[in-house]
Amino acid sequence: MPDSHRVYSYSAVLMGSPILLKLFSHDEALASRVFRLIKQYEDLLTVNRAHSQVMDINHAAGQHPVAVSRPVFELIRCAKAASLLKDSAFNLAIGPLVKRWKIGFKGDVVPPADEIAALLGITHPADVVLDEANSSVFLTRQGMEIDLGAIAKGYIADRVRDHLHKEGAELGLINLGGNVQTLGSPEGGWRVGLGSDVAGGQTLDLFTVMATAVQVSKLRWRYVDQSEKPLTMTEALYMATVGGGDFWADFGEKVGLFEDGYAFDALIGAMTVENRSVVTSGTYERYFELNGKRYHHILDPRTGYPLDNELDSVTIISPDSLDGDIWTTLIYGMGVEKGCAALRSRPDIEAIFVTKTKEVVISSMHHFRFTLLDDSYRITGSTV
Repeated sequence: MPDSHRVYSYSAVLMGSPILLKLFSHDEALASRVFRLIKQYEDLLTVNRAHSQVMDINHAAGQHPVAVSRPVFELIRCAKAASLLKDSAFNLAIGPLVKRWKIGFKGDVVPPADEIAALLGITHPADVVLDEANSSVFLTRQGMEIDLGAIAKGYIADRVRDHLHKEGAELGLINLGGNVQTLGSPEGGWRVGLGSDVAGGQTLDLFTVMATAVQVSKLRWRYVDQSEKPLTMTEALYMATVGGGDFWADFGEKVGLFEDGYAFDALIGAMTVENRSVVTSGTYERYFELNGKRYHHILDPRTGYPLDNELDSVTIISPDSLDGDIWTTLIYGMGVEKGCAALRSRPDIEAIFVTKTKEVVISSMHHFRFTLLDDSYRITGSTV
């Protein structure tokens, strides 16, 4: 195969997710710069560690404004605007509810109704006050917390795309744990899978297995056989995903998340895209079950409980991954009919809806191609 047709894959674990970078040239230095860029933005935007610009804002809630860098300010302004749309399911101030539910983390439980009602009182996006001149953010009520987790990956994916373009890369793909952004148009386009859950909603299982494998390999190296080096996290990621997919392929299974051969999610179908972002949000990503009812991580800011409608997942195909992050949440809250209607005014953004009854609805298909791979699902309607 000519070098111009070879795809080189680089991987890391950042933002609590496996990260995959694909390039059409062997350039480890560029890959390292990309991963450092991701880490820099993670340090600015995360709420999962005590010190970040977002956590500085949260710690000062009800006390004083906090000046932040311009990129953080602009992202918060974008998130607030989406939160203030009529009947929006997106809310940057939903942090207290997310923390209380703990869905996908140890200790997830259905909170008492009175606690949810009390927390709803400190989740109003209008209480996030922005000062343009000083690039400062003020949460007016004590206990408020903003959470940019719903859009941080999309923002970072777009910055990686821009960085690759600036570095002269004509073709590339970055996957930030489900947020896929593509650069350029390789022959045949970029193939991106649309998955359904196999891992039972326990996203952290992937990382637990990886960490355990690395630890066991270190113990084996230390006490049994020092001729074989311990596994690295990159090697464990490959074994858990691409390598695992190759294993299951021998049994005729169609498995994948964002490429053929990915092990942890079964493929409903595959999209072919060029210079597009693909973002999927679904109830199967993080959830727990109690008394036969599923409680997933997509919370309704109007009720404080997980959104409950006909949908299992929404996939957004758009030029920018940030738009994908925002619109997956907005559209999920609208449902199929209202969602399709809303997208008629945005011809640059398209959606694939997957319902709980295994129906696939496509809003339009002008910027991608879709192939159904699982015959237990059926395409029941679209505005194509």
